[in-house]
Amino acid sequence: MEKTYSTTVLAVRYNKKLVFVADGQVTRGVTALKHHAKKVRKFDGFDVIGGFAGAAADAFTLFDLFEKKLKEFGGNLTKASVSLAKEWRTDKYLRVLEASLLVGDKKDLYLVSGDGNIIAPDSDNVMAIGSGGDYALSAAKGILSLKPKITAKEIATRAMDIASTLCIYTNNNFTFEEISC
Repeated sequence: MEKTYSTTVLAVRYNKKLVFVADGQVTRGVTALKHHAKKVRKFDGFDVIGGFAGAAADAFTLFDLFEKKLKEFGGNLTKASVSLAKEWRTDKYLRVLEASLLVGDKKDLYLVSGDGNIIAPDSDNVMAIGSGGDYALSAAKGILSLKPKITAKEIATRAMDIASTLCIYTNNNFTFEEISC
């Protein structure tokens, strides 16, 4: 059975910008406990952005490990992602972590998961994770298909607004991170 992560993180690459956006809701069961959590971040010393969906402690553990992998591989996103996925899948402590990550840099974008998968987007350069991910992804793809004269951040905002109206685990208190491509 596929796990559902109660959050939404969306990444959009458009017009030489990569934007990550996440909602701010922290949910426990059917209760929204917090409304302004930060689920996306830039990694120190690198033009790399990451976002997580899932258990916060698990995600922070994975962020720390991913940052170490980035340093180990000199900022090479692909090598760091492959190494993280391999370790996540094979380490007896890490493999029980319940989270998924989106990571991206100036040229690559990946969904990294504990089952060893590293997935790059189709040519449209948009990916999403979490319980509202399918809604945000669909909305972003629809907006992008119109070849709009708006920014990547505006596309991401509009798509997340749509997702937040459909997914009860996603609010509209968004946090953004952006890099130039």
